[in-house]
Amino acid sequence: MSNVLLQVSELSKTYKDKNFWFNRKCVTALEPLSFDIMAHKTLAIVGETGSGKSTVAKLLVGAEMPTTGNIRLNGQTLEPGNFKQRCQHVRMIFQDSGTTLNPSLTIEQLLDEPLRLNTKLDEIERHQLIRETLQKVGLLADHMSFYPHMFSGGQKQRISLARAIILKPQVIILDEALASLDPSLRSQMINLLLDLQQQMGLAFILISHNLGIVRHFSDEMMVLSNGKVLEFGKTSDILQKPEHKYTKKLIMSQRFQLLYR
Repeated sequence: MSNVLLQVSELSKTYKDKNFWFNRKCVTALEPLSFDIMAHKTLAIVGETGSGKSTVAKLLVGAEMPTTGNIRLNGQTLEPGNFKQRCQHVRMIFQDSGTTLNPSLTIEQLLDEPLRLNTKLDEIERHQLIRETLQKVGLLADHMSFYPHMFSGGQKQRISLARAIILKPQVIILDEALASLDPSLRSQMINLLLDLQQQMGLAFILISHNLGIVRHFSDEMMVLSNGKVLEFGKTSDILQKPEHKYTKKLIMSQRFQLLYR
């Protein structure tokens, strides 16, 4: 029995803009790409700034409408305009967690909001689920009454993770979510994510510039440049024997930075 969670087929994005003479000008941000993600697995998407990584993420969570393509979750098509369906099953964690947490709300209020909007749980049930979710990500139940400014950067990222998993999604997109953490906290966060992946059967999409994280955390990787897929396969195979010169350049660039850091 297949345990493929997410199937992406011929997904692309073209933006239309007006030039000086008011004629339509098309800019291709992402050429058609296809991939599958299985339960308990992580796909890394790498490339330089402007390569199309964030465009893929926006299309998957429904923040952008695709020009072509189809996205299926457990065999069912994710309709482009059905944001409630996307919100429940495909969640996203960003690099700067502090800016995504409303400073005027307590942690309980922050985590209660998606539950009120997307579930039929009563107040007592929501309160209990919030306590359990905070403990699952390594925080205390007492933290429910705290405000975001009372936490460190690493703790804020755990709060963002709690908000992402509280609806029991199947796919989580990590958009440079580990980039701002120092090596020690990053290692703790990766171990936590791997534990949750096994417990909940999650599939991760990791968007990252850091090939060290990609090597340790992902099973497969996709290399993008100017909206095109240059390489796609097992992470270990690509990093050990890259075929495209662009991939070789990315790997050598990071090795050089490590030598002279």
